[in-house]
Amino acid sequence: MGVVVREMKADEWREWSSMRATLFETSFEDARVDCEQFIAGEHRDLKVVFVGVHDSQVIAFAEISERSYVDGCYAGPVAFVEGWSVQQDFQGQGVGRKLVEAAVGWARKHNYPHLASNVALDNLNSHKAHVAVGFEEVDRVVQYRMTLREAVGET
Repeated sequence: MGVVVREMKADEWREWSSMRATLFETSFEDARVDCEQFIAGEHRDLKVVFVGVHDSQVIAFAEISERSYVDGCYAGPVAFVEGWSVQQDFQGQGVGRKLVEAAVGWARKHNYPHLASNVALDNLNSHKAHVAVGFEEVDRVVQYRMTLREAVGET
């Protein structure tokens, strides 16, 4: 059986949380908070999550948000790929492309003028994957910040 791409079901949040924690290099608990907020309809940014399922196992995901502005996109708001991941055993088989196609269909249905994404400068495999599915590079940037106060809970 092949991989089926569809919107995530609420009871698949654990698999999504686990994959999300790996992608964003955070704890399962931190990833779980965002996932629970999304499932409850309380996440301020995420609009839809698509999953790739193989033999009843979630093996990939793409989460789409709305951003008011994205570099290179001059009409907004913009549909934005916040997270996109395919388990290693399934990479190179078109699963990532199917996820992006689902995101494109959703974004068009909701009348977004663009679908955008970003990638860390050193993540060359992700650069290649984005280009392979039709994204075009619009900018390279190194961002800076200056901490003015510690966040709540930090020591």
